[in-house]
Amino acid sequence: MTAGWLVVILVGASSIAIKGAGPLLMGGRAVPPGIVPVFKLLAPALFGALVVTQAFARGRELTLDARLAGLLVAAIGAHLRAPSFAVVVGAAAVTAALRFFAR
Repeated sequence: MTAGWLVVILVGASSIAIKGAGPLLMGGRAVPPGIVPVFKLLAPALFGALVVTQAFARGRELTLDARLAGLLVAAIGAHLRAPSFAVVVGAAAVTAALRFFAR
């Protein structure tokens, strides 16, 4: 087994353990009302952080390249409520075209 697969297995097992720990630790009690809005904002915040780090980071450096244009096309497509397939293909096409012509 390679190190990559070991990481995948460990992350999957950790995810299952964390998801299972919630109901066990709460023991049937309701979540306090003040925490519910925080829970609702957690997933979009984490997703936004993932998108930003993947789009603008190269190692430990900030970089602005063709990925920025692809992200902008995807954001515009999502704002216009274009089909997901069209958003992904459009963003990939713009990114690929800019990388091709930047050579």
